[in-house]
Amino acid sequence: MSNLNSDDVKRIVREENVRFIRLQFTDVFGKLKNVAITPNQLDTALNNEIMFDGSSIDGFVRIEESDMYLAPDPSTFTIFPWKSNGYGKIARMICDVYNPDGTPFEGCPRNVLKKKISQLKEHGFEFYVGPEVEFFLFEADEKGRPTTEVQDHAGYFDLGPTDLGEEARRDICLTLEEMGFEIEASHHEVAPGQHEIDFKYDDALKTADNVSTFKLVVKSIAKKHGLHATFMPKPITGKHGTCMHLNQSLYKNGENAFYCSDDSLGLSQEAYYYIGGLIKHAREFAAITNATVNSYKRFVPGFEAPTDIAWATANRSPLIRIPAKRGAATRVELRNPDPTANHYLAFASVLAAGLEGIKNKIQPPSCCNENIYDIDDKDKKSRGIQQFPESLKEAVIELEKSQLMKETLGSHIHATYVEAKKKEWLEYSQEVHQWEIEKYLAQY
Repeated sequence: MSNLNSDDVKRIVREENVRFIRLQFTDVFGKLKNVAITPNQLDTALNNEIMFDGSSIDGFVRIEESDMYLAPDPSTFTIFPWKSNGYGKIARMICDVYNPDGTPFEGCPRNVLKKKISQLKEHGFEFYVGPEVEFFLFEADEKGRPTTEVQDHAGYFDLGPTDLGEEARRDICLTLEEMGFEIEASHHEVAPGQHEIDFKYDDALKTADNVSTFKLVVKSIAKKHGLHATFMPKPITGKHGTCMHLNQSLYKNGENAFYCSDDSLGLSQEAYYYIGGLIKHAREFAAITNATVNSYKRFVPGFEAPTDIAWATANRSPLIRIPAKRGAATRVELRNPDPTANHYLAFASVLAAGLEGIKNKIQPPSCCNENIYDIDDKDKKSRGIQQFPESLKEAVIELEKSQLMKETLGSHIHATYVEAKKKEWLEYSQEVHQWEIEKYLAQY
């Protein structure tokens, strides 16, 4: 969101009387972490000399190799606009994680994305992403703990007084704008208590950093309104789930490489190949883009969530949609991801799949513009339409055997992630759920 350097950061900290600086990074599973320092440690931080215990972070390193270093990115410096209870201003910088020998740590998700972007630049491309991040606002109880009670029963594009979350959503937008975001739209979504705020696309690394900030702001401002914000994909049975559609485009020499005025759909050959790569590898990156057991409860026909791996133009039922705008706005919308994904790993994974399509000239199947929910299984099979994974277990099996994902994530993250998600599925499969009690207890 800026082109600040280290000297700029030090000057702003002095001029704005910043009292604390949070050095933020994410663990393998996308959870935001931070180490807070005071201004007298700023030089040390900007020299990449702030150390932390990597063995205490999920998916990082073992206890016998625990020393890790933070490398702040000065361009991500921003001052939080909310009040800090009289302790002075608080700022943050997003960091990469480094090994003691000064090399990038392969278990740092931001480093994974930066590496993939560097590989893409070797082909002359730049990667731009515009995420559509949805969330729910629920009531909190008297102790501030989250409930699943919605504070409105509004629907798509409804407004106050029906939409009681409108005030919180407005404050979220204003806070984001103060932090440099360009907000394009905000509205109530289909389900009760469900909201969407769209911010302008940018290059993939800046956008991934923006998603980290977005999640923090949404949760922080919701709490100030006595609400709990959640990015859980399917918190309410029988209602629409929460997604994070990824609008993607490649640029080359300042031009959108996905656009071609001579094509009947306005798409370049690179765009078709990119779509082909996404379709071929969709089952392999599913466990990254849809990271939890709950993620797969969202993929139910009739709720605008993709259950089948196909592509279309206006049609919203397949995995991939090509929105109507052309020229600089030409893009490929991937509709399966949700906000439980580690966004750095998700961006890297889908980019890897699309780039494989371009490198290997993978032609996608025919465009599917009819409602895919109405196509029978036999017809799908004859057209080569595969099903998106129906469970985390199925997705993890695909991830584990994927050589492309192993190369993209690195062997450290790949192995750590697969092991953790297998454990998550095992815990879920062994738990007795309320549905089972209500279904079977009296019956048998």
